[in-house]
Amino acid sequence: MPKPPKPLQPLQPLKPLKPLKQAAAPLLDIRPGQSIELLKALHILTADGKMNQDSRRKLKQVYHLTQFIEPLITQVVAERGRVNLVDHGAGKSYLGFILHDLLLKSMQQPHHVYGIETRAPLVESSRALAAKLGFNDMSFLNLAVADAISAPELSAPIDVVTALHACDTATDDAIRFALEKQVKFIVLVPCCQAEVAAFLRNDKGDSTVKGSIAELWRHPIHTREFGAQITNVLRGLQLEAHGYQVTVTELVGWEHSMKNELIIAQFKNLPRAQPKQRLLDAIETFGLTALGERFSAA
Repeated sequence: MPKPPKPLQPLQPLKPLKPLKQAAAPLLDIRPGQSIELLKALHILTADGKMNQDSRRKLKQVYHLTQFIEPLITQVVAERGRVNLVDHGAGKSYLGFILHDLLLKSMQQPHHVYGIETRAPLVESSRALAAKLGFNDMSFLNLAVADAISAPELSAPIDVVTALHACDTATDDAIRFALEKQVKFIVLVPCCQAEVAAFLRNDKGDSTVKGSIAELWRHPIHTREFGAQITNVLRGLQLEAHGYQVTVTELVGWEHSMKNELIIAQFKNLPRAQPKQRLLDAIETFGLTALGERFSAA
């Protein structure tokens, strides 16, 4: 006879799963040779060495810009034996400090980084940090652009001018400084740009605008975006009208920053007549003659 089936055993309650240990995320974003203490002092890293998403985006932007600037510095050093760099609208001087830490402090050739900023507390904090780190080849000046052009501290030849997210017309001020100093390289990442948009919004140019082109900025969102776009177009033409070769590209992916346009200009003493005429035509076409002085040609 077949054996009777064994009675079913009652189900045992499942043991709760042990929570997974959260391993500290490695700081994969940090470049080899980068001073962790510097990043903490700049508040990119917290005191215990952690990085939030905002800081990660900020550091990624600065690192990408550093990659663009490094070959320019190398070229200047090869041609001149030294390099002087001025960072306009320096703010907390993220760019200047990281450039110095990653590239310049190990160079045998003479070099100097100048941070120009109108907010005195930021200038003082940058000076204190540079002194603490022993970065003697960095200077921070509490100056407006008009004063920086004639400042005795900036009388040495300047090779590279940078401006990372200098707001509104501060980017134009950096261009003005660079043109006055006849620098070899200009590297710009413009930020908010309200001057042209405000001019268009107030309909000051309607009488000179041709045809229906004013439809490009009839709606407020288009006014803002088109104002920013035409501002950078005029900046590029202005640099070309002064003999520069201009490249416009993106700095990082748009997911990291909406202020992402990168303008790199190299002085090559190119012919000026055609870009100057294109600049004047663009200013007239969009009814921006009142702003002609800001975007002046050679």
